[in-house]
Amino acid sequence: MKRSVALAAALLAGLTSVGSAPQPAFADGGGPGYNHDDRGGGDYHHGDEGALFVQTNKAEGNTIKVFDRDEDGRLTKAGEYETGGLGGFTIGAPVDALASQGSLIYHKGLLFAVNAGSNTVTVFGVEGTRLHKLQVIWSGGLLPVSVAARGDLVYVLNAGGEGSVQGFELHKGRLSRIEEANRSLGLHNGNPPAFGTAPAQIKIDPDSEFVLVSTKAANVMFSYEIGRHGELARNPVISDAGDGPFGFTFDTDDSLLVTESNANAVSRFELDEDGVLDQIGPSVPNGQQATCWIQRVGDFFYAANAGSSTISSYRVDDDGKLELVKAVAVDTGGGSIDMTTSDGFLYVQNAAAGNVQGYEVGEDGSLKLVTTVEGLPKFTDGIGMEGIAAS
Repeated sequence: MKRSVALAAALLAGLTSVGSAPQPAFADGGGPGYNHDDRGGGDYHHGDEGALFVQTNKAEGNTIKVFDRDEDGRLTKAGEYETGGLGGFTIGAPVDALASQGSLIYHKGLLFAVNAGSNTVTVFGVEGTRLHKLQVIWSGGLLPVSVAARGDLVYVLNAGGEGSVQGFELHKGRLSRIEEANRSLGLHNGNPPAFGTAPAQIKIDPDSEFVLVSTKAANVMFSYEIGRHGELARNPVISDAGDGPFGFTFDTDDSLLVTESNANAVSRFELDEDGVLDQIGPSVPNGQQATCWIQRVGDFFYAANAGSSTISSYRVDDDGKLELVKAVAVDTGGGSIDMTTSDGFLYVQNAAAGNVQGYEVGEDGSLKLVTTVEGLPKFTDGIGMEGIAAS
């Protein structure tokens, strides 16, 4: 495993705990101490499942569009809800405004949405296809683009400026900021950052031992050890993670698949006990363009290629070898970005076309189109929808 020693030293030199307010103004008051709570109090109980959620990321006011899912995977419109924040963008984005994976996630009957333009995160309670806004809270930095949750811990990735991670404790549908869980990435970007230099995704490993963050231009992954109360180690472990690491997902408790957006490939890594990533076998290219997002459905992994508007399929064989199943499992025709899954269906967000497509996943990993919903915000003038989740 080659380590980026020189790069790590340079990055670590700028790493600090960001406990004070950033200098730029907050569009809706979303700064330190900002915490708008719409709950009436008490426990929150979620209702029936069976919904798909799409984040519009509109600059004039971010919203979540909700769709009912039937047993055949088909979608029907069920409403639209304001987040109480603003959409945002990175500079020079080709089709994905936030340049990230996981900007909208579903967890424990709750929906977490980033408001990149106002530096906040909205928490919704989910009852079937109905959303109840519970809280809008400062993200702990500038331009939040990705959220991770496991158990009662939630971490937000902020892409603006130096980039940062902020941890929260989740209790009764409400987030509380963990003071010792705000860490700078030391990336020295502007705000908003350039598409290529913005960090892409945050995720918690299955054992809840590390918070991982992927970068693109730096070609590394940050691993922050999680303390007993959700606090983060002051200095991360920094590992090489391929050529333009973007989206990633775990295939076992200690191994993960990472998309390489520059190499148009997927690689597999082992997460060691000390947080180091060791690559397992060679990267597996797919011959497509802008391989950025990855989603697991059963035994298969699907990578979205925004530049070629295609989905590639992968699997890990019995010997732990990553292999390409189909370079083009399907041609979406719409600038494919983020994806989600539920009940054996894969849902793809197509930013250029302004639609979401749902595919039934076959036993052999094949994809069969079963539903398409139109009328979503198309990527125009550097901004468009990004973020998709399912209950």
